[in-house]
Amino acid sequence: MKAIQITATGKIGTIEIEKPVPESGEVLIKILYAGFCGSDLNTFAGKNPMVKLPVIPGHEIGAEIVETGKDVPTFLKKGLLCTVNPYTACGHCTSCRNGRPNACRFNETFGVQRDGAMLEYKTVPWEKVIIDEENRLSALEFALVEPLSVGFHAVARGQVSDLDTVLVIGCGMIGLGALIRSVIRGARVIAADVDDEKLAMAQNLGALYTINTRTEDVHSRLMEITSGAGPDAVIEAVGVPATYQMAINEVTFTGRVVCIGYAKTDISFETKLFVQKELDIRGSRNAMPEDFRAVMQYMKKGNFPNTLISGIYRPCQAAEAMQRWQAEPEKVFRIMIGFNDERIK
Repeated sequence: MKAIQITATGKIGTIEIEKPVPESGEVLIKILYAGFCGSDLNTFAGKNPMVKLPVIPGHEIGAEIVETGKDVPTFLKKGLLCTVNPYTACGHCTSCRNGRPNACRFNETFGVQRDGAMLEYKTVPWEKVIIDEENRLSALEFALVEPLSVGFHAVARGQVSDLDTVLVIGCGMIGLGALIRSVIRGARVIAADVDDEKLAMAQNLGALYTINTRTEDVHSRLMEITSGAGPDAVIEAVGVPATYQMAINEVTFTGRVVCIGYAKTDISFETKLFVQKELDIRGSRNAMPEDFRAVMQYMKKGNFPNTLISGIYRPCQAAEAMQRWQAEPEKVFRIMIGFNDERIK
């Protein structure tokens, strides 16, 4: 069967590997769509310190159950569409013992520390398979559940409520997930990005205000919107020094800052603001099962944001897809690889 593999910086292509057979407790799924994540782009660009090369990328999955091994519950039936929780958890570290397996100290994510889902068939433990009991989600929708759930989880970490004004910095897929969840919770949302097309998308998804950080005075706009107070919560979904500093500088006194983006360089902060503002600064990693369920519930209400998909490519076009994203990172929301999509010409 065909699989996509990143072998070195700037090198990606298809290889032939053996089709797996499900063992006891495993489910064989047929991959219909797999999304390229920002971590995959960083791997391709040689900027992902956590990856082990060569690697099969992909942890954003829309698939179909085709076979089950022994000791798999009967509710996981052949023909059901599904997605997969792509994280692992040891069950013994402090994160796992504290009920937060998404931040397991020894986590291995598909497509990063272990081979991912950009291949025709994959076996996974049945506990990782996530179905829609009402069978209303498409395979393409399932492939968007994981990336949106990361943004949903950040909102949970920030304890966002209907009393809050929330600034979301970065309107890529993860940031839009945070924006959507904040809107669902009733917050007043401000979206910030350098690209007007992404800001238009943010407005369509419920942001009340948008700020182009490249062309506008961010501080003045925030002071205007919040009557001089600053946002109650800031969700950083970019991962560069300027946006991290913006988050600390602009959040209100006693506010919350939630960090999702990985900065590639050291960042200097005016640390007196940590104390003077008595800030809550929280990391947000991956997602919990309840975040997956919340995204699916959102989608089942007819809210599938199909404009988040910037293109669907065949496996043999993986290099073309990556090169497009690398050339115009600000213009891409999500790129899908379709392993069985007749719409791809």
